[in-house]
This record gives sequence, C-alpha cells and structure tokens, in this order.
Amino acid sequence: MNFFRFFVLFASIVSAQSHYPKDYFRLPLDIPIQLSGNFGELRPNHFHAGFDFKTNKQEGLNVHAVADGYVSRIKISTIGYGKAIYITHPNGFTTVYGHLQKANGKIQDKILELQYSEKSYEIEAYFKPDELPVKKGDVIAISGNTGGSDGPHLHFEVRDNKTEEIINPLFFGLELKDHKNPVVSNLLVYPIDSQSVANESKRPILLSLSLQKDGTYLSEKVFARGRIGFGINTYDADDVSYNPNGVYKTELFSNGKPIFGYEFDQMIFDEARYVNAFIDYTRYKKTHLRIQKLFMKQPYRWSNIYQNVDNGITNITPNFISSQRIIVSDYQENKTIINIPIEYSSKPAVILEDIKPTKYFIKAKADANFEKENVSVFFPAGTFYDDFYLNFDVKKEILYLHEDVVPAHSFFNISFEDKKSSDVEKKKMFIATLNGTKLSYNATKLVGNTFTCKTKTFGQFIIAKDTIAPKITTPKSIEGKWLTDKISIQLIVSDDLSGVKTYNGYINDKWVLFEYEPKTKKLTHSFDNKLLLEGQNKLKVEVTDNVGNSAIFETHFFRSQKK
Repeated sequence: MNFFRFFVLFASIVSAQSHYPKDYFRLPLDIPIQLSGNFGELRPNHFHAGFDFKTNKQEGLNVHAVADGYVSRIKISTIGYGKAIYITHPNGFTTVYGHLQKANGKIQDKILELQYSEKSYEIEAYFKPDELPVKKGDVIAISGNTGGSDGPHLHFEVRDNKTEEIINPLFFGLELKDHKNPVVSNLLVYPIDSQSVANESKRPILLSLSLQKDGTYLSEKVFARGRIGFGINTYDADDVSYNPNGVYKTELFSNGKPIFGYEFDQMIFDEARYVNAFIDYTRYKKTHLRIQKLFMKQPYRWSNIYQNVDNGITNITPNFISSQRIIVSDYQENKTIINIPIEYSSKPAVILEDIKPTKYFIKAKADANFEKENVSVFFPAGTFYDDFYLNFDVKKEILYLHEDVVPAHSFFNISFEDKKSSDVEKKKMFIATLNGTKLSYNATKLVGNTFTCKTKTFGQFIIAKDTIAPKITTPKSIEGKWLTDKISIQLIVSDDLSGVKTYNGYINDKWVLFEYEPKTKKLTHSFDNKLLLEGQNKLKVEVTDNVGNSAIFETHFFRSQKK
C-alpha cells in the first residue's frame, strides 16, 4: 500500500465514523454498562466481534431490543454464541444478542415450534419482516451463559446490512466513561531475517521503557543493522469495567511518517482468524503473552491494517539514525506514546537465531505433501502465513507433526492407512489428537482403508478406537417418584473418548426437547403439561457418540395435572 492509499484509507475511516447514528439505539440491558470484552479484543483464533456486557455474574437479566425492527435470524447451538437472536433494523443495521438463557414471548414460542418440528435442540432459521416484529425496549430474551461462554454475560454486535461488516458499537453512542490511557507492558524489537541484528541479537529482544516528564515513554536505544520491526503487548481499561480490554488504535511512525497501523472500527467476519498472523503466535503459545506485531513479514489480507510499501519494516543501513514512535489510542483518544531511538551498529550477534533446520521445509505459498510409513500430510498453498522448517515423523504408529507454535490459517489434511483392522473395527475408529495420555476426537472420514481428517492445529495424532457407549445418569433418582412440583428434569451425559454427537428424549413415546450444555454435561427438559399424562409417565433418553455407540436410559415417574 503506497502512502497515497494509506492516507485515503485513514481519511475514509475517520469520515465513516460520523455517519453512524449516535442516539438511535438504547442499551440492551437495564444495568449500567460494564464490559468484560470489547470490540477487536484479541481472543484465541479470532478478534472479538462485539461487546461483552457484564451481567453482575448472574443469568436471568432482561435483554431488550435496542431499536424497532424484526427478528431476522435465530440460531441455537451448543457452541459459539449459544442461543442467539438477530434483529434487523430499518436504519440499515442488524444487532446480535448472544449466550442467551432463553428467548421471550413470541420469539421463544417460535424457537420451540421449530425445535419440535425439526426434533432438534440446535436450529437455525431466517425470518421475513412481518413474522417477528419488535419494538425498541421490548424484552426479547433473558441473559445467560450458553454456547462458548466462560461465564454469564451478554454478547452484543452491530452489523451493516449491506456489507455484513461488524461495526464497533462505540460508533453508535454506546460510550463508556474512560479517562485512562492504554497500557503498553512490553516492547520488543524483531530482527526480520538472518542478516538482521538488533542489540546484538538475532532473536526478538525486550526493550526497557522509561517514563518521561511529558508523560511519554522513551525506549532504550536500538542498535541494529538489516531489517527490523517492532511488537507491543498492550491493553486498555475504562473507568468502570475494572478489567483489561483491547485497544482501539495503534500507529507506528518513522521519522514522523506513518509506516504501519491498525484500527478497530469495523471487521469482516471471515478475517477474524488473522489474529494468529497479527500476534507473535509462537511467543503466545509459550508464554501466554499476545505481542502485537507492528509489521508483516509476509503480507496477509486483514482489512483493519494500513501500512507502507515495506509493511512496517525498517531497513537499518550504515549512517542510519532514526526515531520511531508508537501511538496507542483508545476510542476517547486517550493515548500512550513511545519514542524509540535507532542507530546503525555493525556489532556481531551474541544471541543467535533459534531456528533448527529439518529436511522438511514449508513454503507458505506452495502446496506441500509429506509421507512416512502409513501416514501422509497435505498442506494446501496458503495454509500458513510464513515459511518454516517442519518437524515430521512417525514412530510406533504415532504421527509427530511439529508442535502448536506455528499458526495455520486454513485446514490441512492428515491421512492414516490401515490394512490390518476389520471393516467392523474400522467403523469405531477415528484420528485422535494425542496430548499426553488424553485423546481428542477429530471428525474423520473413511474411504477404503484410509482414514482422513482436517485440522488447523499441529500436535501428535494416532488412530483410536471407541467401543464404549456414552453414560447417562441422574443427579438424583426419579424412578417411580412424583414430580408434580418440578418444572424440569436433568440428566448427566458423558462420553470419555469420541464425544457426544446426538441426543434425543421421549416422554410416553413422543419426542420432547432436551437442552444440552457441554460445559456442565447436563441434559435438561422443561416440563410441558400438554405432553404429560395424569399419573405415570415413561421417559426414554438415547445418546450417541461420534462413532455410533449408543446408550439408552429408561425410567418412569408420576405427575398430577390437577391443580
């Protein structure tokens, strides 16, 4: 990207912000705003796509439609956003409400209707404007903790109907009191290639920071030669949320000219995984620190970045003296500024590269296929962001495939050939990830004698066999008990190897809805008197794992319909 395009993009970002309505949306909750996650925050394998509103560490708060509109989509899943409602508004935007405990009123009735029609807890449906209209302030749901949620909260997004881009909710007037500057806790300098040295090191090296009288920070001086870049560990906090969140904008300047930056104004959903290229993934996996790289060694197509022709990399040559500046900002324009003096140095490296060449070399832009014994691995071009040496071996029927310190952007294929097992045995077999003694299921296809799975993660892999059915138990026996005063029944479901795939419950031989929560391994049915008989009722629950092993739980209970 040349400088003209750089400034055009920056100007368009600033201009776009003024086009969003500031007072159109109300808050989705009745309590004061506190965030447990903000827009663009760095998460495992993705940038966070909205706001996570705190709900006082509890479920059950009313969730309101933030404006007039209609429910355009409902998705119920055991993963991701869990129970989620999408409302399309006449102003050109759609709001998303995730991790709900349950919907309310006609929306909940429609969900139950679809679940019973499809005989499935997990559903996805789209609606026309006249089917489920809502008014601003309507209670559309109750807050919860469903799906991939780590605790009770409300996930909230705003999406552009035309572009389908996700927009930072701050643009719509949902602002927080914030007088705090972002915090930069670490600054690193990166030698980019084998000819580069920074402070006598060929490896990334930590730079100390000192606070100046004017409130800026001064980095220790960088003595370097060759191509270098910088990375930071940074976070932001506001006046009321009391926890670290992501920063809004970071800019890198060299001698006053912008050379790299990013801004979380909007996001394209399909680009979320570029977080793994953006951070120092290897360091994150080893230290849990997310260092944000202010350069691109090999360009990747993340729309939120703007950079110069050298992609944020500076080439330090003899007689080179430079000053670089990093400005980290939040939405309210609180800023933290770091000045970095740089000078050419010919001193040799004392700390050498930590690269161990192998006979397997991956070129990120080319296909690669490796085979040994009965195992093959295929990497399509574009699977990885950078070139690297791969560790690949097969020992005692275990595939040793590098380690999870190199990020994959897309799926690659692993295949095991098995000519020894019978056809009956093969039906219970799959490719498992081996972590110590723990086996994890990978969705596996069998064609002839070859098992194949797709994955985005390195590690150890082995063919595993699962012949044990899931377990179904009750926290407290209901056999022959009167449950007239109970509003629900609950079962515990577990499977120690391939994992639960399907679950179905029946009362008096009719299918009934059971909700599955993998985090707690609970199957829950809420009683509907219309489906119950006076007196004795039969219950049957069937659970099947990913290779077809099934378990059946049967009992009976009593219930009175008389009031």
